[in-house]
Amino acid sequence: MCGIVGYIGWREAAPLLLKGLKRLEYRGYDSAGIALLNHNLLVMKQKGSVSGLEIAAEELSADMKAAKVGIGHTRWATHGEPSDMNAHPHQNSAGDIAVIHNGIIENYSVLKHELIVQGYIFSSETDSEVLVHLIDRIWKSDPSLDLESVTRNALRHVDGAYGICVISSREPDKIVVARKGSPLVIGIGIGEYFIASDAAPIVEHTNKVVYLSDGELAVVKKDGYVVKTIENVEQEKVITELDFSLEKIEKGGFEHFMLKEIFEQPAVMHDVMRGRVRLEEGRICLGGIEDYLDRLKHAKRIVICACGTSWHAALIGEYLIEEFARIPVEVDYASEFRYRNPIVGVDDVVILISQSGETADTLAALRTAKEKGALVMGICNVVGSTIARETLCGMYTHAGPEVGVASTKAFTAQVIMLYMLALALSRGRTLSQDEIALNLRELSRLPEKATRILELDSQIKHIAEQFKDTRNALYLGRGYNFPVALEGALKLKEISYIHAEGYPAAEMKHGPIALIDKDMPVIFIATRDSTYAKILSNIEEVRSRKGRVIAIANEGDKEISRLAEHVIYIPQSSGPITPLLTVIPLQLLAYHIATLRGCNVDRPRNLAKSVTVE
Repeated sequence: MCGIVGYIGWREAAPLLLKGLKRLEYRGYDSAGIALLNHNLLVMKQKGSVSGLEIAAEELSADMKAAKVGIGHTRWATHGEPSDMNAHPHQNSAGDIAVIHNGIIENYSVLKHELIVQGYIFSSETDSEVLVHLIDRIWKSDPSLDLESVTRNALRHVDGAYGICVISSREPDKIVVARKGSPLVIGIGIGEYFIASDAAPIVEHTNKVVYLSDGELAVVKKDGYVVKTIENVEQEKVITELDFSLEKIEKGGFEHFMLKEIFEQPAVMHDVMRGRVRLEEGRICLGGIEDYLDRLKHAKRIVICACGTSWHAALIGEYLIEEFARIPVEVDYASEFRYRNPIVGVDDVVILISQSGETADTLAALRTAKEKGALVMGICNVVGSTIARETLCGMYTHAGPEVGVASTKAFTAQVIMLYMLALALSRGRTLSQDEIALNLRELSRLPEKATRILELDSQIKHIAEQFKDTRNALYLGRGYNFPVALEGALKLKEISYIHAEGYPAAEMKHGPIALIDKDMPVIFIATRDSTYAKILSNIEEVRSRKGRVIAIANEGDKEISRLAEHVIYIPQSSGPITPLLTVIPLQLLAYHIATLRGCNVDRPRNLAKSVTVE
């Protein structure tokens, strides 16, 4: 959600900023802009894509092309519609200060009113513009202050979330950055520094970074940086080495990042389990929680908080932990958990799941649980993210960068992490060593089985061609595959804009069956398990109402081919493993329907990759 990039050093800033913004396009945006500083300050911004901004930048003067300092931004509209004026950076009336901002200023209307009374004129509808005028007002009241001080003083008046970069022609040798709730990272080069909202624009230039924490402000110059708290206390920061390469954020020959990431899943499955699944020893080794494993095993209750696709993974985690470890589990939307005054205490464990580790609602749930004394544990993909830093223990999924807005491989990685956690919690308590070893063997076969499913891509595309013009779709599953039905429906509506709903198959008769007619595709997850006969009965009910049935079934199932218009066969596996296989054809089906409809699958409208505001 929104993207920030900044540069100060010895190279021309404009090309670096524009390329950096293109690396951030996956986060979702509707407008873009840059500010360049070379004695004077120049702002270029417009509604639309970064490529349009690149064309406009070709007309830059020689002086601005030579600028070695600059900041850039991709905006995802919150306050004010997408437009040239609402795009960032924002400037003061004198044109000598520029600000870019991720987040939401909650008290902006009060601040804006005060500034208007004092004579300030606003040119946008955004909450962000108050920041530049607030900095300007403070500087005018005391011209002896420097850019760092006026920025710090301005932020003391602000309620809400922010990740900001500020530059000024009054002090052209620095960029001031600060964060509260919206991520910022500083990349460390030789005689140059890079600033971004995540590591994607930085990895091409350096693998050494510093992550700012909430309530921190940094002054960045070409020869160094200083990090302080908003209260002006200097901080020692740990330099982190990035664990991914530029190649991992390139398409690698695939038409879209989403398709690449779907096809990466066998490798991701292997990477998630590497060093953790000890087949020869018949055990799970989860280093990130080893010191807390006993407390986890004896938890009175586990609460899992997440949003979107991560919430669907959490639902599967609930089934796994309760079946294997026999510990009660509740799954909460993080956005609801933080507001409903949850009953959580020292005997509870709260697990936070987030691909980015920066999801605003999930972070708020983390802090709520922490305040109430619960053991907080994180599962996330991004090393150094806020959830990783603020939880007491946790595990990285090691799925690699996920650029497509619609999550695919991150879901798979999260479910495997929860599977391994369930087995670790069951050891010595509820499952025998033989039962654990059997589950580990099932896990180890996952990459090969996933590869076989991906070989069905052309068949799934053929099915997609027949359903690309549908207006509604229903996804049905039972047990472990009910959350997969939710995830399949989410994928379809996210990227194709077709209305889709997921339900437990038994609930179909309690409402959704009224929607079924000859134009309604119904996707059944119908693998052979204890509810198989019930699923067949549900399929018959849909057929009798002329619904069009697509089934995900196990290889060798001849009975289902008699009932379904289309069958996608997947390898046989145990019940708890099936969600990791059944989800793949649903991802491919959504992808192909969306591309056949001409949709931008990597950057669907109105969506952002990392939701860092409420």
